[in-house]
Amino acid sequence: MLSQVYRSGFQSFNQRLLPWVQSTAVSRSRATDRGQRSAIRHVRSWSNIPFITVPLSRTHGKSFAHRSELKHAKRIVVKLGSAVVTRGDECGLALGRLASIVEQVSVLQNQGREMMLVTSGAVAFGKQRLRHEILLSQSVRQALHSGQNQLKDMAIPVLEARACAAAGQSGLMALYEAMFTQYSICAAQILVTNLDFHDEQKRRNLNGTLHELLRMNIVPIVNTNDAVVPPAEPNSDLQGVNVISVKDNDSLAARLAVEMKTDLLIVLSDVEGLFDSPPGSDDAKLIDIFYPGDQQSVTFGTKSRVGMGGMEAKVKAALWALQGGTSVVIANGTHPKVSGHVITDIVEGKKVGTFFSEVKPAGPTVEQQGEMARSGGRMLATLEPEQRAEIIYHLADLLTDQQEEILLANKKDLEEAQGRLVGPLLKRLSLSTSKLNSLAIGLRQIAASSQDSVGRVLRRTRIAKNLELEQVTVPIGVLLVIFESRPDCLPQVAALAIATGNGLLLKGGKEAAHSNRILHLLTQEALSIHGVKEAVQLVNTREEVEDLCRLDKMIDLIIPRGSSQLVRDIQKAAKGIPVMGHSEGICHMYVDSEASVDKVTRLVRDSKCEYPAACNALETLLIHRNLLRTPLFDQIIDMLRVEQVKIHAGPKFASYLTFSPSEVKSLRTEYGDLELCIEVVDSVQEAIDHIHKYGSSHTDVIVTENEKTAEFFLQHVDSACVFWNTSTRFSDGYRFGLGAEVGISTSRIHARGPVGLEGLLTTKWLLRGQDHVVSDFSEHGSLKYLHENLPVPQRNTN
Repeated sequence: MLSQVYRSGFQSFNQRLLPWVQSTAVSRSRATDRGQRSAIRHVRSWSNIPFITVPLSRTHGKSFAHRSELKHAKRIVVKLGSAVVTRGDECGLALGRLASIVEQVSVLQNQGREMMLVTSGAVAFGKQRLRHEILLSQSVRQALHSGQNQLKDMAIPVLEARACAAAGQSGLMALYEAMFTQYSICAAQILVTNLDFHDEQKRRNLNGTLHELLRMNIVPIVNTNDAVVPPAEPNSDLQGVNVISVKDNDSLAARLAVEMKTDLLIVLSDVEGLFDSPPGSDDAKLIDIFYPGDQQSVTFGTKSRVGMGGMEAKVKAALWALQGGTSVVIANGTHPKVSGHVITDIVEGKKVGTFFSEVKPAGPTVEQQGEMARSGGRMLATLEPEQRAEIIYHLADLLTDQQEEILLANKKDLEEAQGRLVGPLLKRLSLSTSKLNSLAIGLRQIAASSQDSVGRVLRRTRIAKNLELEQVTVPIGVLLVIFESRPDCLPQVAALAIATGNGLLLKGGKEAAHSNRILHLLTQEALSIHGVKEAVQLVNTREEVEDLCRLDKMIDLIIPRGSSQLVRDIQKAAKGIPVMGHSEGICHMYVDSEASVDKVTRLVRDSKCEYPAACNALETLLIHRNLLRTPLFDQIIDMLRVEQVKIHAGPKFASYLTFSPSEVKSLRTEYGDLELCIEVVDSVQEAIDHIHKYGSSHTDVIVTENEKTAEFFLQHVDSACVFWNTSTRFSDGYRFGLGAEVGISTSRIHARGPVGLEGLLTTKWLLRGQDHVVSDFSEHGSLKYLHENLPVPQRNTN
């Protein structure tokens, strides 16, 4: 009687479970990117099951050499380790995690890929069911003999794994079926043993079954038949390419991947990937790319909390699959912050887990470059100021001496960019003799002003007798500068980094590859005169910007130089690394009612037309209402027409006109071209309010002859640069006398406006004493705090 009650209770548990799975999967399905669905090419049906195909084709034979190629993977095996599938108590399944994995597999399947799962979990699911059975059986016996008070003393015997697997297989498969059904995908279960691969007939049958399931757009869910599998044996046969025994799901996944000529094997476990020493140890570093033959450099720890295979087994299986032509990634499938997109991230080529590759890069990895930049920067900081200046002077000389080679490389970039880049970007990409000469002048300015940049004393305080405190300038550390199109940015930023003793990682756009390469070589030639060649590194690997932004242990500051979209992407991707810069350059000029007729047109023309692609170019012209229909207004409009500037009317300006230009779509627009928004305001206060609402805190200008109005504007506009009767284009490090700039910052911490030498320095405190202890300054101590300000050494301004 009680047994029947329990069984009906367990059935009701399953009935409650399936709606939860369905609701979870439906909610995840609705959250799937609708834009991705709109990119679907073809939809067809097989047995009334809709599925999607996209053109993905690849000849199997060699594994992928780079992560960026993984997006071309057509056939993919995902291996779910026991630690991924099971709960922390090892008695039951991690349902939320499984639902997320099923969603990702379904998304990839609906892109036209052929997905296969190798899953653990039957033992854990069966253990959960058998525990309930045993508890129920014991409760019945104890209720009959000992009374209800003894129920809490019931002990659960050790459960045999094969029995648990037999009890759990059907439930596990039912769960997968319920989840995949929410995405209109059919799943099929296949249980295998070692004999199925070694018996030729069974092997052909298995191969044929899997190919037929994939042809019908069905996801095969494969597992070792743990109900009959023999005890684990040593991995003695993993050394060869032709033989691998199926002892656990790692070896099964590798064997299946090679057998089915799979493009990619994703092995999910409870660690981030492969480390050079056991994870959790102080010096453990995640290995981004693992090459055959690197096993000697790795120390393996213990295996995961559940399952039969440890990391050593995973690596051996992965290398076996790699030699068979299948690419492999080992990653964490349990971390709550990444498990919801770990599979799709891997397929998109993002730097997740450890990627196994047979192709070693010609140069150092970006991690190695980061370490070289760190050590080289520290050596650079220890040089005498005159030595750092000498390096920069030498680089300036090389820019003029090697002009022919530089311009020849730039010509190659321009030729390759034709048809791919629009006008403003082509202009940024172009170098000329005059540009190189200006660069050289700017570098010499940096060299001259850098003599006391590092180690300069900012403050001195006598804390007590013979206890003196100093605050001195020091380098920030390692800078990552990411720039688009503009190769002239490279020597500028390099000179500023050298002057301030910072290590530097440079990531330029591929459109300027030839120019960047020769400019970097010249930079390293200059650095070599004092043996610090490695302080400036050019990242030439296929590293994605998003992956670079994750190197928080190597990079201290990121400085983006490029489009507003690039800056926004970097600000979003940077985790734990400060980003210096501005996402937009929406610069305003307010023409006051008391503006000079002679000045206005000159200032507007220079601000908008001199270089419209620059971030400090004028984008919005605010005109006082009293100037409408005046000769001054007509002169502005006539000049803009002559310069072929397209005008966009703001809402108020449009209301004054019978036939107006196209009304602006947004007052918060950076055009970067010969386009300009014109809007009307009633007062200087309204102009300020407009700037605060629609501006980007970059550069804003007032044109007026009224000094009181100008000072009010200068004091109340909250932007990095605020000017009176000047062009917006003066917002520039070179024009400010900084020599050059790494960018213009609109942030409110550390540096703001054009960032030159000062913005690339931080400080540290130096305290010099003689056996001083804090207890001497207590109420009954022998010493008293003095806190006297001491004179600071005068800065060398020559």
